[in-house]
Amino acid sequence: MNVKRYFAPTAREALRALKEALGPDAIVLSNRAVDGGVEILALPGEAVSALQAANRAAVAAKTMGTARNPAQAAAEPVAPPAQQPAATREPADGDFRVSLSALAASAARNATRPAPVAPAPQAVIRPFSPPRIETADFAMRARPAPAAADDFGNARMRELQETNARLMEELSGIRGMIERQLAGFAWGETRRQAPARAALVGELLEAGFSAALARKLAEAVPEDASRLEAREAAGAALDRMMRAHASDDDVIDRGGVYALVGPTGVGKTTTTAKLAARCVVRHGASRLAMITTDGYRIGAQEQLRIYGRILGVPVFSVRDAADLRQTLAGLRNKHMVLIDTMGMSQRDRMVAEQASMLGGAGDVRRLLLLNATVRGDTLDDVVRAYAGADLAGCIFTKVDEAASLAPALDVAVRHGLDIRYLANGQRVPEDLHLPNRAYLLHRALRQQGPESPWHLDGDEAGMMLAAAGGGA
Repeated sequence: MNVKRYFAPTAREALRALKEALGPDAIVLSNRAVDGGVEILALPGEAVSALQAANRAAVAAKTMGTARNPAQAAAEPVAPPAQQPAATREPADGDFRVSLSALAASAARNATRPAPVAPAPQAVIRPFSPPRIETADFAMRARPAPAAADDFGNARMRELQETNARLMEELSGIRGMIERQLAGFAWGETRRQAPARAALVGELLEAGFSAALARKLAEAVPEDASRLEAREAAGAALDRMMRAHASDDDVIDRGGVYALVGPTGVGKTTTTAKLAARCVVRHGASRLAMITTDGYRIGAQEQLRIYGRILGVPVFSVRDAADLRQTLAGLRNKHMVLIDTMGMSQRDRMVAEQASMLGGAGDVRRLLLLNATVRGDTLDDVVRAYAGADLAGCIFTKVDEAASLAPALDVAVRHGLDIRYLANGQRVPEDLHLPNRAYLLHRALRQQGPESPWHLDGDEAGMMLAAAGGGA
């Protein structure tokens, strides 16, 4: 009866070879890391069963011998000590073949001959106790060497992660395809049952409205409406959604501290001067002060100081949050304080730092400037970056340069922003106006001519809605 040795570069390969040779009931005696891989020693399952049976028979015979007459037992010969197995000890890995063979032979002899009267003290036979069995399931219960197990676990984890990523990507693709097909079906049904509604959706997309708001406005149009009725219904719905303020009551007359914020080049300094001029006309120059935090742009502070000298309004320059708090504390008696901030990209981490500085300076409310010439998705990024509880509303700038006000109006409606003013030029203070609802609706809902490259024909509007993931 021999102990089998299996060697492989990894524990998994050694266990696979062991299982193929000895079967699933094999007994793993030891496993250890050696040079070049992993070594596993094992016995077939039936070998240990035979050893255990022989050992139980020997123990039973010994028990029966001790129960006989002592005089009778004294007449029986005693096995010489040389025939007894050597004192038991824990075998090393290289001793398995010798020790197990001797143990099996000894157990067989004890089972067939009469038990001795007085066994030699040094020849105590202990019940066979095989090593711990760990091979019921080779993949889960066998313990490879630590380094090999770590490598195998990491590789398996990476494989599972890659598989999950591929599955998620495939599921996303299938979902998008199904949504586009359903959107196409919905668009075709809409064109058949409500042609005016379908035509209106195309006009809204042409103007620059998002697919989400275009669908919402189309829901306000009856199925049997004409083209003119559809436009009127959409305009009325958009008018109800707008939060346009047609007076200076909430800003100029109420007063307070306002910081004009927004991306670079949106017109913050010029708009600050325009608001200052409106405040001077209504409340006087002595009731107003201006602050600039723009220390990066060349000439920014000087430009605001020039406006301040023209209006007779003091201009202060601050460097950090502590300087801003100190300056505002000295201007507590002013009716209104306007802060011209530094322009920065909406993706710049300094946007959050700027908001924290303004919020920590006291009761400062922000007015967000939105460039009306920019795409709607870009304006969405701007609003998300500058959003906050202290946002008092927005101001549309460069209105005179925009082909349509639909993107800016769409973003303001979807994000629930108060529209405070419209800026449409460089003149101070003439080119700053309160929002006129009729003007905003006209500029936002203006149709594209058939000759325009932005005009949508046939099912092109439906294709755009399908790409956006929904039907009309």
